[in-house]
Amino acid sequence: MNEINHARPPRGGHGRRRGGVGRGRAPRGDVRAAILLLLAEEPMHGYQLMQAIGDRTHGVWAPSPGVIYPTINQLEDEGLVTVTAGAGRRVATLTAEGQTQVEELLAADNDPFAGHEADAPVVDLRGQLEQLHGAVREIGRNGSTAQRQAAAELLTATRRSIYLLLADESGAADD
Repeated sequence: MNEINHARPPRGGHGRRRGGVGRGRAPRGDVRAAILLLLAEEPMHGYQLMQAIGDRTHGVWAPSPGVIYPTINQLEDEGLVTVTAGAGRRVATLTAEGQTQVEELLAADNDPFAGHEADAPVVDLRGQLEQLHGAVREIGRNGSTAQRQAAAELLTATRRSIYLLLADESGAADD
């Protein structure tokens, strides 16, 4: 029987989209840069920032409130934004120091939205995984012992095949 290394894949990419595939998280610095760049355009509240990031990345990157709000608080603590309450929302506005930070980001060509062009192909792996999860749950709830065993074997083979995709140096990673 072939031995497969079941170690976790390398974490260097932090789930970031590479070559038009996947969806997920960006490094913390990218969240910070994204918020600053968006606030340079107009003041926004947290939900607007989440929506704008999702829109700019065509749904590939969708930061959660657990990432956005602490980052806004940190930027406020650093004096890069001011936050004012109004109409039930806390709206963040860039300060002069924040504008200087944005200019530095732009000068360093630090654009967290780069690579998310509208014509770039997007493969929604998360959606596919959610559909698979639903099917596996259904087998787990309503399938016979033989069906559950067959599903477990399929999942094992699929997991191995996916890791082999990562190991395939000859495959075109950036099609």
